[in-house]
Parts: sequence; structure tokens; C-alpha cells
Amino acid sequence: MREELPVIDEERLEAIRELPKVELHLHHEGAAPPAFIRGLAQEKNIRLDGVFDERGHYAYDDFLGFLKVYEGATSVLKSPQDYARLTTAVLEECTKNGVIYAESFISPDFCGGGDLGAWREYLAAIREAADEAERSMGITLRGIVTCVRHFGPDKAKRAALCAAETAGDWITGFGMGGDENAGKQRDFAYSFDMAREAGLRLTTHAGEWRGPSEVVDALTDLKVERIGHGVRAIEDLALVDKLVENGIVLEVCPGSNVALGVCRNLAAHPIEKLRARGVKVTVSTDDPPFFHTTMKDEYEGLARTFRWDEEVFMDIARTSANAAFCDVATRDRLLKRLETTSD
Repeated sequence: MREELPVIDEERLEAIRELPKVELHLHHEGAAPPAFIRGLAQEKNIRLDGVFDERGHYAYDDFLGFLKVYEGATSVLKSPQDYARLTTAVLEECTKNGVIYAESFISPDFCGGGDLGAWREYLAAIREAADEAERSMGITLRGIVTCVRHFGPDKAKRAALCAAETAGDWITGFGMGGDENAGKQRDFAYSFDMAREAGLRLTTHAGEWRGPSEVVDALTDLKVERIGHGVRAIEDLALVDKLVENGIVLEVCPGSNVALGVCRNLAAHPIEKLRARGVKVTVSTDDPPFFHTTMKDEYEGLARTFRWDEEVFMDIARTSANAAFCDVATRDRLLKRLETTSD
């Protein structure tokens, strides 16, 4: 007899929206509220043609258009202090959505143009703002240095050097974002090896635009332990079994996948199929204002679509905490906060 799905009424949906959350896939600039970027542009007398629509939202038609607008919005962030203000704005939004721990992708390409000295200044400002947010808001942030795939392997090496030279208790990971259709994962193996030798943990975007073979390449050539997106792995069930066997964690961003057309709608998203087969899935927003989403919205959408109850979401939060690129003490503190909520 088929198991009856739980009823998710409005009161229960609100309880799900308010659950504590752990977010592992968040682009620092991509989380900038549009009003923040517009205000900064006005302060600096910078015109941002083509970045916003008539409603003040980020405006793009497809993934490449999204990348162009992303870089256009980022162009107003010109100093360490700008990034400190951005960090505060991003963490305020995270806190409003119940996020107690987040990992943000930060690129030296945008923070000092890949220069190590400049990167240190930007990083110090970001971390100072993050530390203040932890004291005042109770949210913990850690940084994952990312190279940008379509900027090429040479710039990736500079980003990896910045990551290696500042690795520690706050910069804890290295990854790669950008256009998945630019080059191959193995083109960036040198940078990932450099980061690994510095003790950084590794993730990369794969299996969003290219198919399952891209996930295989990421695991084989870069030896990552997490995959950003990875949803097209569902097209190869042998690969799905390999993900389960090796404990690979997927940083899944359902709202992003729907907004960009990777999936036609949330009902067609493979997150439930992946989870049902035993893959370690997590939930994140990617670039939330670009995709008109929040972590509360992600939770509500998944609850409505797949009838996930509170325990499913708490399990996902625990999976996320266990997969976080943080030290043991921080992880234990996160898990304790989650367990206190579930008791």
C-alpha cells in the first residue's frame, strides 16, 4: 500500500520556513541586494546600464546574460570597505531567513584583481564585517575562495595562490564558478592541487549545464568532496550510486536551477529523486536576488512540491553542517543549535 504523504498546511509551512538553516552555496556578490548595488552606484556616480529592469530587479535573459549582469553589478564594488558593507548586507538577509551558518564564494578576481596584497586587504575587511555580524546577529560565515572558469586557468592560479596564502580558520575552501561550458575541469587541476596542498577543502560547479560526465570529470580530475549543483548526475544512475558510495555532497540550488532553465519547474527538479537514492543533498540559494528567492522560499517551495516535513529539512540542515568546510568546534556548535531546535 502506498504511504500517504504528509499534509503540509499553511501553519506547518510557516514552521518550516522558520527552521534554522545551513547554506553552503552562496556567491558573495551574487547575494548583493539590488538596492544595495544601486545605492553604491549612486554614491560613486557610476551608471549601470542594462543591469536592472524597470522594477529595479537584476535584468537578464539567459545564463550568459546573467554572468554579464553579475559582473556589471560587481563593478561598483571597488574597495575593501565596499566589500565590508556588502558582507553586512548579505548577512542581514541571511539572518532574516533563518540561516545560522553560511559559506560564501569569494573571488580574488573581484577583490583586488588577483593581487595577493590587495586580496589580503579585502579579506580583512570582509572578515571584520563577518565577525561583527556573528556577534550581533548570531550568524557564522566562512569563505571559499573561487576562481572563475571563463577567466581561464592562468587567473585561476592567481586565485589559488591567494587562497593558499590566506588559508586558515576563516578561508577554509577553494572552488570554481563561472561558465561551465568554458574549458574543462582538468584545465584547473594545478590550481586545485595548490589549494589542496594548503589544506583547503574543495568544491566545484559541475553538472548544471553540462551532463553527468562533467561531474565525473570534477571528481576524477579535481578530486573534490562537494559538487556545486550536480543535478544532471540524475541522468546517469551509475554515477548517482558512485556519489552515494563516496559520500559526495551536492550543493543543490533548486530556485536557481528553475530560474535559469536547467529544470522547467520545481516539480521536475531531481532533488527528491537524488535524496531518495541516498545522495547527500543540501539546499542553497546560489545568487538569491538574481533568482528572486530566499532560503525561506526554497524551503517552502520544496515542502509544497515534494511534501517534505520538518524532519526532512532538519536532516538536510544536519547534512549541510556535517559537510561544511569548518573546524570541528564550529561544526559541533552548529549541530548543537540544530538539535536544540529539533528537540
